[in-house]
Formats: sequence, C-alpha cells, structure tokens
Amino acid sequence: MGEVRQGNIKSAGGFMKKNVLGVKIDDVSIPEIVNIVEGWLKKPGKYYIVTPNPEIVMMAQKDAELKRIINQADLAIPDGRGLKLTGDIVNNSPGIDVMERLIKELSEKGAAAGFLGGKGDVAEKTAECLKRKYPKLQVSFATSGGEVNEDGKLLRSLKLLKADLLFVAFGPPKQEKWIAKNLPELPIKVAMGVGGAFDYISGKVPRAPQWIRDLGMEWLFRLIIQPWRIRRQLSLIKYLLMLR
Repeated sequence: MGEVRQGNIKSAGGFMKKNVLGVKIDDVSIPEIVNIVEGWLKKPGKYYIVTPNPEIVMMAQKDAELKRIINQADLAIPDGRGLKLTGDIVNNSPGIDVMERLIKELSEKGAAAGFLGGKGDVAEKTAECLKRKYPKLQVSFATSGGEVNEDGKLLRSLKLLKADLLFVAFGPPKQEKWIAKNLPELPIKVAMGVGGAFDYISGKVPRAPQWIRDLGMEWLFRLIIQPWRIRRQLSLIKYLLMLR
C-alpha cells in the first residue's frame, strides 16, 4: 500500500488528494462535494467531476488518456467502498448519491440541469422522476444523445441550451472523454459523468436496498440482477492484487 499513498497532495480546496495506483482521488464527503459545487456556480469558469471506482482505476492503468482526464478533473470523488481498501481513503461518495444530493440542494437555489445519455428514453424518465421529487428543479434538456458522436447534430443543439449542471451517462471511459472534449464549447458550468445512474433513478434497474449498501455489498446485488457484469468484476481481483 506504500504505492497507493505515495504522492498524496492537497487540492486547491485544502483537502487531501489520494494517489490510488496513479489515479488521484479527492477524499471528500457528499456534503463537502455539494459545498464545493455550490461555490463553483457562483464563480466564472467551467468545472468537471469524475467518479472513479476500482473498475475505473483499473481502466486507467491501460488508458493513458482516461488517467490524464481523471487526474486533471476539478473533482475526482471516491465512488465505491473498494477504494477504502487502500487504507488511505476515508469517504465513500457514490456517484448516484452525489448526483441526487446536488439536484436536491442546488435546485432549491435555482440551478438548472441537463441529462444526457442512457438508452431509449431513460434520460427523459430520469428527469421526470427527479422533477416529481424536487419540484423546483429546472430541466434544461434530457436526451439519450445517441447521435452526439455521429453527425454532431445534437452537439450543435446543446450549444444553444444553457444549464448549470450537466449529468452525462455514457458510461466510462466514453463519458469522461466526451466531457473533457466538449465542455469548453458548451454553455454548461459543471459537468459530471454518472455511469448507470439514470437506470437506477428512473427505476429501469432496481437498486440494492439501503441495508445491503450499508454492508458494502451493492456490487453483489448488481451482479445478481445483471449477470453480464461478471466480466467487469474480474478487474476487481486485479485491483486487489495490485494493492498488496
């Protein structure tokens, strides 16, 4: 674990960035994340959030571009209890919980959000579910974005739609690379890659009960209801071996 701790540095916000196999993680809690993002919305500039978990950390071992994007992110939150196995990270701030807390807190302050990604109409259903739950939420747009990389049609239209928060659900590493490439050209303040969050929030895929999450076994619940994840879970074995 000496390799994991090596190179820890403080972020601009004063909290400690942790080095996990060469990937920099901001060891922050959900309330701290909300405070940071609220501060960003009051300042000029654009910001992006990534949600590295052990699987993404392992992707970054073979994908130099992904590692660079994560390490240059304005906030790289610790998504998953697996990162705590380093013995160096205290917080577990799952991306889906961060996304919903940001919407809950910042919609009360007039923030507008955009939802991009997922399959079919899941982005629209996600926006509808969140709007029912948080009536003050302003939805700028919600779309799967299937043609973003094909003919640029949607990307051109997004340039006309202003939002404070943009949640991108293309899955890693596509979402991280898309944000890094396109955020500078979009009228967006803060963008965040959220993986499969839309599926859970919309109800398309059931999420583990809270007691299972509290036990740190959400990964097993996901594997049971989505057996195809077994190939992705194999990367966790390599992750554990590299931590030794």
